[in-house]
Amino acid sequence: MDEHHTAFPLIDVALVIAVATVLGLGLMRMRQPPLVGFILAGLLMGPTALGFIRTSESVNALAEMGVLVLLFFIGLEISLKAFVLSLRPAVLIASGQLVAGLLVGFIIAWAGEATTAEGIVLGFIIALSSTVVAMKMLDDMGELRGDAGRIAIAILIAQDIAVVPMLIIVGALGRGEASILLLIVKVFAAVTVLALVLWYLGKRGKLRLPFSSAIEGNVEMLALGALALCFGGAAASGYSGLSPAYGAFLAGLLLGNSTLRARVIPVIEPIQSVLLVVFFLSIGLLIDLNYIWSNLALVVGTSLAVIAAKSLLNIKLLSLTGHSRETALIAGLSTAQIGEFSFVLATAGLSAGALGYDFYRLAIAVTAVTLLVSPAWTFLMNRVDNIATEGYWHYREGLQMFRAEERARRGRRFYGMKVRWRAGRYAVRKRQRDWREARELKRQARTSQVSHHSDPEDHA
Repeated sequence: MDEHHTAFPLIDVALVIAVATVLGLGLMRMRQPPLVGFILAGLLMGPTALGFIRTSESVNALAEMGVLVLLFFIGLEISLKAFVLSLRPAVLIASGQLVAGLLVGFIIAWAGEATTAEGIVLGFIIALSSTVVAMKMLDDMGELRGDAGRIAIAILIAQDIAVVPMLIIVGALGRGEASILLLIVKVFAAVTVLALVLWYLGKRGKLRLPFSSAIEGNVEMLALGALALCFGGAAASGYSGLSPAYGAFLAGLLLGNSTLRARVIPVIEPIQSVLLVVFFLSIGLLIDLNYIWSNLALVVGTSLAVIAAKSLLNIKLLSLTGHSRETALIAGLSTAQIGEFSFVLATAGLSAGALGYDFYRLAIAVTAVTLLVSPAWTFLMNRVDNIATEGYWHYREGLQMFRAEERARRGRRFYGMKVRWRAGRYAVRKRQRDWREARELKRQARTSQVSHHSDPEDHA
């Protein structure tokens, strides 16, 4: 009887879920996305911390399902017209990210006395962004269905398509040979199938799937049929040598352009949310605290350098492709982390012998840290941008004031420097004054609220 009860760690699972809930609520109170709390829960309960979860095979399987359902859900919700319009700049941006990632990978490999193959694998890992984390952050910011969300989704889909040739190249590097013909065929197949699906869906109206009239009022059959389509598409894509995530996305596109779309979305969304929580927990389980502690400066320094460099690169590429400053900032910051498929590439590289164990552990640690800090980084950079923008306009206001005042002294030395110095001081003091006024207004509001609740008879 005892063996039967201990076969499934029910108490451990209940404890992990409780910890994830508490940490998620705590992060929400701090105005941060709850996903950070889920990652911390996995880290806290994982094998290198408290050790409540020592094996993560089942958790990893559920996490992979979560990624597939997420991409299926993205295809289900996406606006076909907006996606097609965003696809061309997205491919250009993803290509720029790949070139920059490979350059950084080669630099890391050269500095760490690694092989060229390891530099290529590290470049692939750095180039990818997290679909799960980026979409969750954009949704929390209310930007998922805006311009920033549309271009970010297109970039992430382009990266997911690029995972297919990346995995082939990584395997070929490990074997010491590269089948260029096979690589070209698979990339061409992936692009051709996506183009045909988009052309077909754009040409037709809403698809009417078989048995749709029979199951549209049955929640159980809608959920089961949608998941069957999602995993069936992923399995077919994976069996054909392409990425399973690519097949799940195509399946979502087909169902999203059918008559069942409006009924399937509310049925699938709760399932997707649960599986994504498991995914975030699995990220925490992968973090090796012992390795990070032994190489703290290396891991933290590399993580900050990667996320800062990717932020600047993404914003610049988005600006160069004609996107507005606000769209470039939001989409660029939301895709600045290293993605979940980088775990797959790192594992494939280690298995094929293309990536050494030390670089594998570094890649896993840096990827996990960037995923963990990405929401806080985005919030901080948005805050810095708001302050800088406000300060810039205060500075411009000060320039106009003091330039007119100093015009009579134009002949004096350092005229321009003095005007700029006074404008800078004006901007700082204006910011400080605005901050004090805002703090005073909050204090008065709290005092008024306390007074209102403590003296109800006076208000009667």
